[in-house]
Formats: sequence, C-alpha cells, structure tokens
Amino acid sequence: MSQSDLVAPPKIALLGVILESNRLSPVATRNDFDSLYVLEGDELLAAARAPNSVMAPEASAFVQMMDATGPWQPVPLLLAGCHPHGPIDADVMCEFTETITSGLVDAESVDGVYIANHGAMVATDSHDPDGDLIAAVRAQVGADVPIVVTLDLHANISDQMAANADMIVGYRTNPHVDMIERGEEAAAAMRMILAGRARPKMHVERLPLTPASVNLLTAMAPYGAMIDIGQRRQAEEAGRILNVSIFGGFVFSDTPDNGLAVVVTARDELNDAKTLAKVLATIGWDMREKFRKTLTSLEDAIVLAENIDRAPVIFADSGDNPGGGGSGCTSAFLERLIAEAPQDVYYGSFFDPPLANAAHEAGVGATFEANFNTRPGTTSDDIPISITAEVIALHNGDVVGRLGLLAGRQLKLGPSAALRIGGVTVIVISDRAQTADPMFFEMFGLDIADAKTVVVKSRGHFRSGFLPWFTPDRVYEIDTAGLTSPVLERRQWHHLPRPVYPLDEDVEWAG
Repeated sequence: MSQSDLVAPPKIALLGVILESNRLSPVATRNDFDSLYVLEGDELLAAARAPNSVMAPEASAFVQMMDATGPWQPVPLLLAGCHPHGPIDADVMCEFTETITSGLVDAESVDGVYIANHGAMVATDSHDPDGDLIAAVRAQVGADVPIVVTLDLHANISDQMAANADMIVGYRTNPHVDMIERGEEAAAAMRMILAGRARPKMHVERLPLTPASVNLLTAMAPYGAMIDIGQRRQAEEAGRILNVSIFGGFVFSDTPDNGLAVVVTARDELNDAKTLAKVLATIGWDMREKFRKTLTSLEDAIVLAENIDRAPVIFADSGDNPGGGGSGCTSAFLERLIAEAPQDVYYGSFFDPPLANAAHEAGVGATFEANFNTRPGTTSDDIPISITAEVIALHNGDVVGRLGLLAGRQLKLGPSAALRIGGVTVIVISDRAQTADPMFFEMFGLDIADAKTVVVKSRGHFRSGFLPWFTPDRVYEIDTAGLTSPVLERRQWHHLPRPVYPLDEDVEWAG
C-alpha cells in the first residue's frame, strides 16, 4: 500500500448565500430564495454536477474541478440563491447561518471550506451579512482550516471578509463570463493549500471610489485596464502571487464598506501582497475621473428609434435593471415607444405576472386590453399603462440560456408572452430577471436580426448575450428612471463612506 493510500481524502464543506442587495429594493424573504434555489445535502451536489443547473456556475465548477483532480469528501451544507433584491430578512439570514454552522458541527471536522457568495448583500440588521457568515464559519472551523471564497466583482469587500478568509477570488469579467474559471481557480487553490504548496496571505486596499455599475465594464478602461494590469502582474510574479482580484463594488448596496477594492493574495509573504495591492490601487485612483459616463437621453433614444436609415442598435434601460435590484416594470420608456410608434422594435422584458397570465387566457392571435402594472408598484416609476395588444406567442418560460452570463443555465421565467403593439413587440415575463440572453426573445420564435431596435431591461450583461448582433458601437445606455439609475447624484445615500468620488469632488486618498 502506498503512502497516498493511507491519506484520507480531504473533507471540504460547501456553502453560500448569494444575493446582490439594492438598499431600496424590497426585502428578500425566504420565498424569494425558494423561487430560485435553496439547496442542501445531496440535492446541492446533484445540482453542481448537472449539465444545466440553476445554481451559480462558479459553485458547480468548484465541485467539478475537485472531482477531476483527485479524491475528496464533499460536505454539502447549503447553497441559497436569490435574484438581486433588497436587504435579506434578518431571520432568513439567521436560519441559513444556523443551518450552515450546525452542519459543520455535525461534520465534526473539515479540512477546508468553500464559500460561494455574491459579496454585495446587506441584511435588515447588518451592513455586512457576507462577512458575518464568513466569520461564523471561521469561528466554527478554527484558525487552521482554509476558507476559500468566490465573489462577484461587484462585491463590497469588508475588513471582516478579509480577516476570516484565506483567499478571496473575484470575477475578472463584466459582463460576467468567467465564473467557471473562477470556481476552478478556487478548487486548484484549495488543493495547493491542503498540499502545503501555499500559505496564503491576503491584503486589501480600498479606495474612496464608488462608481456606478455602467462604469465597470472590463473590455475598456479604466476598470478593464486595472484588471489587465493586475493579471499581467500576477503572471509576472506567479511564484509569489496566487491571485489578484479587483472589486468595483455595488454602490446601490449603500454600505460603509463600499469602495473599489484591490485584493491581492500572496503565496507566502504578506508584504508581496501589500506591495502589489498598493501599486494597483494607485493606478485606479489616478484614473478616477474616467469612472464617469455620459448616458443617452430618452429623447435622443426615441429619435434614434424612429430613424430607419441606420444600422440596428440595442438600448439598455439603465435605470431599471432587474439584475441590480430594479423592479423590472418601470414604464416610461415603453410608454414613449408606444406613443411615438417606431417600427421593428423588440422590447424585453417587462416583469408582470398578471399581464402574462391574461395573455395566456386570451390565447395566441387574440387582441385584448393589455393592462401593465396592475399590482402595487415597487417604485413611483412603475406606472400603469393600458393599451390594446395582440398576443403573437406564448411560452411557459422554461428555457436554457444560450450566450454570455446565462449560457447553459436553467431559466424559469414563468408564464411569458410576446405582445405586438403597433411596431413594438413586448416580451412579458413572470420572473423578475434581466434580459441578458437572446433566449428571452428566441423562445417565442423571434429573430434578433429582424429588429431595427432592441430594448433590454439590463445594465451590462446583455452586451455578451447580444454581441453577435450588436458590437459596442451599436450599444446605447439610456438615462431612465428606476432603482438602478447610474446618475448617483439623484439618490439619497445614508451609509456610503463620505467623502467618496464621484459624489464628492474633494476626496483624498493617502495611498
């Protein structure tokens, strides 16, 4: 018998609570998580190993990478996910945390912990439930058990997160298309740590800089330049640096921990992490004025939509991105489109279950009075509209994403309908999701190439999903109202660390 046969496979706990919180959105309840996923035990493992799963791709990738790289003993505790919403209800967070910590007690001991969180969650009783969870896990497993965490690049990095994790791995792409690679990286790092190949030391540099999400695209400067430089430096110092993650943050969480954060994990020496983090943070601070963007006005968007003598374009309804906690049913943009009557417009997707059900009751080919926003609105911008519409297609909403962020992911959009109102085809869905994938239209047999103008309720993830039709020069971000408006000066902030750029001009950073 070889020595390796005598070594028990490592026991790795698997857990996470994934929520991006917009402080002004409705509180996320247990029902909101149940409507997406709450997975425990064998159900969690089965979902992670499924070819098309509803769960976060990085979590699936971690499990599958561990499967591929040797024996291990997974300890699947709980992975819960919710669409971007408001603060998580404190009782729900307490329930999830107790399930996780009691599962660790039942496991008696583990050799490592993998946590898949988003990183921009707030709770009704805490600014930092992500950090609270990591700290609770650390308290249970002790100081010597490695904890590796994956986070969205919109995470708000707190001191508590950094103090209780051995390594934090952030997405590198926005739109997010590298979740599988980041999960695989986390698994490889776990193997390295357990084998004694690394003793990770992590350092965080947080800037007084809170850009709106539209300014955090990674295909262009300034944010993309920071990430590119960070990855080049990581490659150049591969013997000393395990990971460089640059988190743009999620300003709409409105927390004291908001601020663009550079997180560097060194293989052995903390000073290596500190030195590189300081260099990268200084580069970002020197480019701070570039973290601003001019949006296209609604008036200019309507004029462009009416012009048929131009290449097809796509408009982002920036103020109402369900992927950032938007209600999904602000109606001013749609009302203007209907009033001005441009031709060959695809509009997706309006979140309105009663309207979707009414369309299903009417049936394909029927003309009926389409009443938008009959429910109480989340915001004052969720204004009712009543207009005659034709039902041109219906769907149950069960589809698999095809491109970009949602590629390969199971989507359950609920009863859905395609309505024709003059020259505008409106997609109505029953699950509050951002239109980041062409399947939102294609499930009705619609061809994106047939549209002169496509309007999506999305912030930036649509860019990868619709790239085959719309190169960056054909993308317009429209200045619309809603809970995700990139015009930060229009919102009342209560918890951001002030002064902070770009809300305050006189901001200093010691470097």
